[in-house]
Amino acid sequence: MKQFQHDDILSSEKQFRINMINGLLGYKTLNLLGTTNSNRLTNLCVISSAFHLGANPPLIGLIMRPQRDHNDTLKNIIATGEYTLNNVLPEFYKEAHQTSAAYPSEVSEFELCGFSEHYISGFKAPFVSQSTIRIGLELREIVDMKINGTTLVVGEVVQILAEDEIIGDDGFINHITAGTVTVSGLDAYFLPEPLARLSYAKPDLPVQEIKEEK
Repeated sequence: MKQFQHDDILSSEKQFRINMINGLLGYKTLNLLGTTNSNRLTNLCVISSAFHLGANPPLIGLIMRPQRDHNDTLKNIIATGEYTLNNVLPEFYKEAHQTSAAYPSEVSEFELCGFSEHYISGFKAPFVSQSTIRIGLELREIVDMKINGTTLVVGEVVQILAEDEIIGDDGFINHITAGTVTVSGLDAYFLPEPLARLSYAKPDLPVQEIKEEK
């Protein structure tokens, strides 16, 4: 059995440490984050740090890397107050991965990586046309994390775009039907395989599988 204590982790080779810590928790959410600046120049980048914060109000948090001069995504979110999260499909996961390259600020990853912009009335940020689940968010809070220089961005969900068959009558989002890809670490992509939906856990009742209607 391998064992890494705190000092072992900190003293390990940089790329080894990055790979190990990024993949330690297993599969993560995967999204394309779409923004635009005040001059309508769009930006697109793949992220794996988005997480649920609450349903009332409907909040999603995400962690941005330490602020740099070349951090167009965070600058755009602050400037416009709006951004989108779009799921990644098997048909374009390689193109999504390519958006993580350090392109110059004056170019759009939408165009360079082969994605189409989709807009809805009254919302400035671009959605990804090719995605099957598209989420529009408005910025609610920014928290600078002193411990490592990252930034917590909190947004409220104000738009959800998805096909009828993806959202069930009980609100369940079927990511298998949607074709959503997930990721482990920085570069390993997966398609999830369903086990079951389970009933709400109560102390006096055994867990039951929820049968999906055909």
